[in-house]
Amino acid sequence: MEQRHLGRTGLRVSRLGLGTLTWGRDTDEHDAAEQLKAFWDAGGTLVDTADVYGGGEAEYLLGRLMDRLVPRQDLVLSTKAGSVPDPDRRTDGSRGHLLAALDDSLARLGTDHVDLWQLHAFDPYTPLEESLQALDIAVSSGRARYVGVSNFCGWQLAKAGTWQLGGERTRLAGTQMEYSLLQRGVEREVLPAALDLGIGLLPSSPLGRGVLTGKYRHGTPTDSRGGSEALAPFVEPYLDETASRIVDAVSTAADGLATTPLQVALAWVRDRPGVTAPIIGARNAQQLTAALSVETLSLPDEICRALDDVSAPVHRYPDHDWSTL
Repeated sequence: MEQRHLGRTGLRVSRLGLGTLTWGRDTDEHDAAEQLKAFWDAGGTLVDTADVYGGGEAEYLLGRLMDRLVPRQDLVLSTKAGSVPDPDRRTDGSRGHLLAALDDSLARLGTDHVDLWQLHAFDPYTPLEESLQALDIAVSSGRARYVGVSNFCGWQLAKAGTWQLGGERTRLAGTQMEYSLLQRGVEREVLPAALDLGIGLLPSSPLGRGVLTGKYRHGTPTDSRGGSEALAPFVEPYLDETASRIVDAVSTAADGLATTPLQVALAWVRDRPGVTAPIIGARNAQQLTAALSVETLSLPDEICRALDDVSAPVHRYPDHDWSTL
């Protein structure tokens, strides 16, 4: 698998990443092991997790698999901290919480460092400089090699990235955000900020929460995320008429290229400007293998333009030149 630099850093990662959101919850150890082995065999290196995935079980499971299945040194291990299971306060970006969460993550993962450590979300109740200081301490103490953020909007990313460029601070390597043909909101401000600051984009849900595979075109399969009680609300926003029109266009392109909608949608986001590596979350090894087969596909320019047109978000003032409006 092709390797790419994460932002303006020396860290190289596979141009597809493996997500572990459902590990330890919907994905058991057997399926997780098959996924990790298939990913590693395909040349994948970037594995993404978080301290809250499965209530910590995803990290714990990944740590066990690294111990007996895939050498730790062959992986670029990424985790996140800051999300908390508190309905009144969804994030805790305090220095104390973040560093304690990192220590807990390292214990569950069975390693003395992670390659990429990210703030999971912006905390409006903690000064941003305090949260960012935790990133600096993580690197200076050797517990993290590179750092980034996740789910920061444009001004938040620009402020954090600029702050980290000053003094002896550690620059942000990456930002993880939802990005797909069904969700292009990052193109408004996040992606321009990331490109300007040399921060690599790691798209989550690159298949539009599974909708871009085409599996929901004629109803909701009972064994899909949309058919599960826990994840149905996660999928439902992308089952409207606008999404249906985009999915039809992806399916038409796939037919013309003798490939699948999954491959077309994934190739589109993988090769967008500023993107380093989409993060794939699969239910089993078969689904993951189907996604990994996109490595040999590059979309023709005319297909990309057609998909750009059908999925174009409405961005007017102040994003476009005001004199043309």
